[in-house]
Order: sequence, then C-alpha cells, then structure tokens
Amino acid sequence: MPDPVFLITGASSGIGAAVARSAASAGYRLALAARSQDKLDALASELGADGRVLAQPTDVMLWEENERLARATLDAFGRIDVVFANAGFGAKRGFLEETPEHWRDMVLTNVLGCAYTIRATLPAVRESRGHVLLTSSVAGRLSIPGSLYSATKWAVTGMGQSLRGELTGSGVRVTLIEPGMVDTPFFDNRPQGALSDEDIANAVMYAVSQPEHVDVGELLIRPVQQPV
Repeated sequence: MPDPVFLITGASSGIGAAVARSAASAGYRLALAARSQDKLDALASELGADGRVLAQPTDVMLWEENERLARATLDAFGRIDVVFANAGFGAKRGFLEETPEHWRDMVLTNVLGCAYTIRATLPAVRESRGHVLLTSSVAGRLSIPGSLYSATKWAVTGMGQSLRGELTGSGVRVTLIEPGMVDTPFFDNRPQGALSDEDIANAVMYAVSQPEHVDVGELLIRPVQQPV
C-alpha cells in the first residue's frame, strides 16, 4: 500500500508548517495549501523529494480553489487520508475595531473556508476511511469580550461536532484541535510563556496516530501559564 496522504490548509507558516514537517517525518505524502506562493514553495522544497509533496496555492474562501486542491491532490497521489483544515486568521478585539472588509475575510476564511475544505475533500476521505482535523481554539469554548474571532471558532467547534455526527459509522475520524496561546506568526506582538507551533503539531500527530477504532474528538492544548 502506498504511503498515506496528509492534506493541510494554511500550510505555509505557523501551525500548518509545523504539522507538515511532523507528517513528513512520519512518512506521509503531503498536499500543502496556502495563499502565500513563495512560502509554500519554500516549504515544499524543504520537505519534497521524489514527488512526495504537492504545493497548491489555495484561497480557501473560494469554493473552486478548494475543488482544485482536492482534484490536484487526487491527481498527484490517488487518495486523501488526512485533512487538516487549518487556514485562518484573527482580528483585534472590539466591535469597533478592524474594518468591515477584514471581518468579512476572517469569517469567510475561518468558517466558510473550513466548510469548503471539508466538502471538497470528504468524498476522498470517506473512501479512505480517513481523518478530518479542524483548527478551532480555546476561544471556541468560551466567550471573549469583543472578539468576533472567538465567534468564528465557536462556529468551527460546532462544525466539527456536526461533522462527527454525520460520519458516525463511516470509519472516518474527526478531531477538533483547540490551541490556547501559541507563539506563532498569527500575532504581531509575540506572546511570552506560550506554546510553540511544534507543541500543536505533536497534538495533531497524536490524534492521527491512534488505532483506527479510536477517535480523539477534541484536544484542548494550553500553556501551563494560561488560566482559561
């Protein structure tokens, strides 16, 4: 049997890139998607050998680009075993902060983009009896004052639970990854005492490495210093 295929959105930096490196080390072939062509190509060059890495520029806000990503992955590798719907970004807290355009793009990326990635890849994942992982957040489990970003992650948490309910009995596993504070390029001012991208990658690989009958539904990962 050929090596399994791990598809990652938001793969060009941060958590996505860390998961790509961990998955490559674990023997997966990779389909890497992101909007940043240069960063994506650099990561693919770092990890690629013998056609084992596909770099596919993708804006998950657009349905046709999710379709193109799934089709390119199947054309390259013939299967999709793991999907990590990880693309997303944040916003300043406060309902008078940011621009309406920033809000729109954040909601479309974090929520609709995640749903589009699921929809585009789900037939292949059903066929492989594979695994879908979604990047939610601690912010998707509690209310953060003035945070529309938090609301998008509540939506992703609900999406993951709904998806698992739909797929019960199919053999497909669904995992919500819920990081707390992570020292990642996501932030302009890098936090202190935070988790690393590699800490989250370790959690992702833990979930996918479990026996087929074990479905790790949620992984909430916080630094020791984060109280909630």
